[in-house]
Amino acid sequence: MREMKTDRVWEAGVKAMLKAELKRRGVTYAQLVGKLADIGVIDSEPNIRNKLSRGKFTAVFLIQCLEAIGCRNLTLE
Repeated sequence: MREMKTDRVWEAGVKAMLKAELKRRGVTYAQLVGKLADIGVIDSEPNIRNKLSRGKFTAVFLIQCLEAIGCRNLTLE
């Protein structure tokens, strides 16, 4: 039987996934702000930093970030 994950575990996993994609592409938070603006998503660097630090953000924000940095494929492990 599989162990049930808590919300905190799920949040940590999603946060790590997004941070890994940013690092893989060499994108800083400041650059992410600009890339998000390019697709019409306006946010501040401190706000993005806080969202990623907490690991609490919407699926929409995750997809917006992935789209902005050019991530077309994501592997879930």
